[in-house]
Amino acid sequence: MLGLIGKKIGMTQLFAEDGTAVPVTAIEAGPCPIVQVKTEDRDGYQAIQIGFGRKKPQRSRRPELGHSARAGLDYVPAITREFKLGPDDELADDPHTALTEPKDEPVVAEAAAEAATEGEEGGAEGDGAESAEEVPPQEEAPDVEGDTSLRVGNLLTVTMFAEGERVKVTGETKGRGFQGVIKRHGFSGFPKSHGHPEQRLPGSLGPGTDPSRVIKGRKMSGHMGADRKTVRNLTVVKVDPDRNLLFVKGPVPGSRNGWVFVRKQ
Repeated sequence: MLGLIGKKIGMTQLFAEDGTAVPVTAIEAGPCPIVQVKTEDRDGYQAIQIGFGRKKPQRSRRPELGHSARAGLDYVPAITREFKLGPDDELADDPHTALTEPKDEPVVAEAAAEAATEGEEGGAEGDGAESAEEVPPQEEAPDVEGDTSLRVGNLLTVTMFAEGERVKVTGETKGRGFQGVIKRHGFSGFPKSHGHPEQRLPGSLGPGTDPSRVIKGRKMSGHMGADRKTVRNLTVVKVDPDRNLLFVKGPVPGSRNGWVFVRKQ
């Protein structure tokens, strides 16, 4: 399903029409340019690769620059991800061709101005002087902003979501480091009365006679957090296309300024 790459801004609250305060999470989602399109003929499946943010020029590698230039971009996105297309998502007639021209190509208007200047200088010499070559009329530029089809170079914005729609958000949970069994797995611990000095230990770990080892899968202390997590059935409360913000009700994994991936359900 289609989706957007975004950044978790933080939590706030919005007020409904009846005055009820709704806790929401603000996500800066998009605009995400389509960097690459994969089709059944070329790759065996349908998907689009979109980007978000911008890398510094000194941190952009030449393969990344060429990959972005083919999509009509003059920068390298900070992050790129692939989203598989659903049965309702249709590609454009020629999805591999961008409607926007590369930024480093010569401008037609400047070429026409130079040709007109040469023509005036040639006409001043006399009737026998050769006139400058005529510049063909400039073709009308395609309506890139009005084109919402799925093709390379087009932008995906938060307008693809509607208020009240259900979405799923994927992100990386907060890293907690090395934690014990009480915080990591919710163990109750030993009694807090006198005679139990070690209150937060896990207790007996496994049988001693058979099999005389700790069985795999035993809940023990260890690294906690920093895992990929997907939360489903989050409700879109508000869509702000002017600021590229998406307000969803429910828990969104990750810390502030962390990458998140918002997809339709």
